[in-house]
Amino acid sequence: MTPLFRKILGMNWVLVLTMYGLLVFGIFAIESAARHLPGPSGISGGEFFAGRQKFWIGLGTLVYFGASLVDYRWVRWLGVPIYIIGLALTVKAMGVNDVSHRLSIGPLTFQPAQSAIAAGILVIATLSQDLPKIHRFFGEPFFRVLLIGSLTGIPFLLVVKLGDMGSALVWLPVAVVIMLVSGIPWRYLIFLAAIAIGMAPIAYYAVMPTASERGTERVETYLESLETGVVENTDETYAAYWVSTAVGKAGWKGTGFGATEEQQSLHAKKLIPWTTAHNDFIFAVIAEEQGFRGALLLITAFALLLIQCLFIAFYSRDLAGRIIVGGVVGLFFAHMFESIGMCVLLTPITGIPLPLVSYSGTFVVICMFLLGLVQSVWVHRSKYKYITIKT
Repeated sequence: MTPLFRKILGMNWVLVLTMYGLLVFGIFAIESAARHLPGPSGISGGEFFAGRQKFWIGLGTLVYFGASLVDYRWVRWLGVPIYIIGLALTVKAMGVNDVSHRLSIGPLTFQPAQSAIAAGILVIATLSQDLPKIHRFFGEPFFRVLLIGSLTGIPFLLVVKLGDMGSALVWLPVAVVIMLVSGIPWRYLIFLAAIAIGMAPIAYYAVMPTASERGTERVETYLESLETGVVENTDETYAAYWVSTAVGKAGWKGTGFGATEEQQSLHAKKLIPWTTAHNDFIFAVIAEEQGFRGALLLITAFALLLIQCLFIAFYSRDLAGRIIVGGVVGLFFAHMFESIGMCVLLTPITGIPLPLVSYSGTFVVICMFLLGLVQSVWVHRSKYKYITIKT
């Protein structure tokens, strides 16, 4: 048996099947969610975006298995140049007159903030693993907190400057989970939490109004809904009102896939923001059409995915592997919590894709690459090389 075939057999196939289950689920959801969008002549917007998603999944499959079968200890060094390039492109994106601040390279468009997060996880893993070998000071908790805080804080501030609060907030749980799996003492974490609580009013009243035009307005709407338990249908609360209504009225079975106006589908009536339903508000479409059972199935699949990742982190052979897996868990959880939470009024409207399910172009490839690294941590967990015994 060749080493490559042995690696393939030794993959965590629960993780593989769960990931592809979510991807297939997402293709059908995108086809329904994007059906109001215009497509090329002869096909609907739903068919067009579902086809594009299949292309990105095909590309991501090559990336996924490549990252899975190559030792992550070699791949993680790619994070350093990609991180630096990601920061430079984020600065460049500030000059783009577009709400999403996407950059274009030929036919390819992408958000540099997304690639910077993936690269940041790899950089933190690499430096946390190798710097203590130079001097033991670099392994002290104070320095590790400073390292993680700097490498996550710089891109966080740059993305805040862009006005993309949804993507910026993803860095916070990523940093917290990395600190937890890195073994940072609790006294440091409690101290950092106290500082964050103290800085929250300053960030809300001084930073947010300048960073995001509607950020403060959305937070105030969210706080008002928590206080009164009601969201009024106004221009400011249009998205929150109809998205939460679609989820709340779905019942157990929902309206059915591709439901029409006669079936009382809010998405069919274009009341769910239809231009972004296939990426930012896809959970609302899924919940309305598939009901509570479909939403529960989706959340259960995500929970299984994260549990498998945590299981792999426990068996990692080194600190770098644990940090990579922990960072991926933090990133996926942040996207899930924000994307699902804003559809059920748990969080303010931020506009962020649901990993593996929303149509998000290159972000699908990034997610599959990161899950490939998680798989690599599992495949290469043994500290010992395979030994062939000749008889």
